[in-house]
Amino acid sequence: MAKKVVATLKTGKGKEYSKVITMTKSPRTGAYSFKEVIVHNDHVQDAIASKK
Repeated sequence: MAKKVVATLKTGKGKEYSKVITMTKSPRTGAYSFKEVIVHNDHVQDAIASKK
């Protein structure tokens, strides 16, 4: 599924968007989880900052 999303982002208007992957560590179990979000290039820093 990820390959299809990334391939779609490389053509046409998709170049204006980026896939942001953030990692968080669970305080209870210590396990890591990942969250993937597709955002406009102008809002990449906002997406990263909101996860911290």
